[in-house]
Amino acid sequence: MSSLLIKNGRVMDPASKLDTITDIAISDGKIVAIDKGIESFGDTEVFDASGRIVAPGFIDMHVHLREPGFEHSETIETGGRAAAAGGFTSVCCMPNTNPVNDSAVVTTYIIERARRASPVHVFPIGAITKGSAGEELASIGAMKQAGIVAISDDGRPVMNARVMRRAMESARAFGLPVINHCEDLNLSAGGDMHEGFESIKLGLRGIPACSEDVMVARDILLAEVTGARYHVAHISARHSVEMVKFAKMRGLPVTSEVCPHHFTLCDSDIAPYDSNFKMKPPLRSCFDVAAVTEGLVNGAIDVIATDHAPHPGSEKMQEFERCPFGITGLETAIGLSLEQLVHTGRISLMRMIEMYTIEPNRVLNLGKGRLEVGGAADITIFDTGREWAFDLNKSQSKSRNSPFDGRVFKGGQIATIVTGRIVWRLES
Repeated sequence: MSSLLIKNGRVMDPASKLDTITDIAISDGKIVAIDKGIESFGDTEVFDASGRIVAPGFIDMHVHLREPGFEHSETIETGGRAAAAGGFTSVCCMPNTNPVNDSAVVTTYIIERARRASPVHVFPIGAITKGSAGEELASIGAMKQAGIVAISDDGRPVMNARVMRRAMESARAFGLPVINHCEDLNLSAGGDMHEGFESIKLGLRGIPACSEDVMVARDILLAEVTGARYHVAHISARHSVEMVKFAKMRGLPVTSEVCPHHFTLCDSDIAPYDSNFKMKPPLRSCFDVAAVTEGLVNGAIDVIATDHAPHPGSEKMQEFERCPFGITGLETAIGLSLEQLVHTGRISLMRMIEMYTIEPNRVLNLGKGRLEVGGAADITIFDTGREWAFDLNKSQSKSRNSPFDGRVFKGGQIATIVTGRIVWRLES
């Protein structure tokens, strides 16, 4: 590999508490020096990062790459390109593919395919149950040996409490976290958006916040019984945030994540019957958005993750009641996080970087998320002041389902470096 020298950037590494203007020298995919005044040599490429933030490579621990089985929506290659364009050097893909990633065979396919096609690191998450049907545990041990980093039936909640308990016991034995999509299907059945005034006004069936709350409560109790590491996916409801905070105060190994759209938009922001605003969990009330934001501030929420869920226009551009849930999110995450959290003074820039680096690494133990001499050169470079507009037609994703088309941001990604190679950079 050729050498790369990043000059004059503001290097911010939460793991080492480093925050200074300095240089980073990279050779053969590894960081060889972090110091001021490093001189270039030979055929070294120099990247001038003056005025930019140089951070450990960002990690998105919740994406849907759709491959195998749903390549018309996204592939590991196109999803990887979207991740790189969004400033992410590592992504963790959920198992709701076809076939479901419930065996070592599928896990191995994803890893090998990513090694050949993706510009970023891809870490598979295995299913909790066979076929994600919620009835019989998947081959968790075999998948762990093949390379999964967690288990989840994301997209489908594990409704049977006994099955979830057994899953937690197995996960603890194999040293894996359990990630659950928290939704009581008996309470949310048939719903299309958050249950409240807006759903009544639009005449759409509602999904109550308590459908999330009761599942979070159940799982926290099971985590206490089993001692398993438990992670709440895409938390969105205020009582759920309060319960996670309470569990942490009791010393339970419970963590949670939030998506940028859940601290940016509420149900009153939904353009009437616009399917690009349909997601699960749904956009909640302004009170829930305020509680989620407070959870980011007080530590109840550990990680920001996108839940990148691509769908082609042939599926998404239907009536609100008929179209699938989910939006893309990889390319707008940094812009939304800076806009809603850092520029408003709710959290510091260092804390935002933590929630994209060492915090997801702490949950999943990926061996990523820090800058150190001798370590892999996975680096995200962004500018907190760059003004830009998101253009869906220029997205690297194969799908175009986002409510943020045309939104103007202050702050965004400049370059993404994976094992010393620039896999994406802003066009000048």
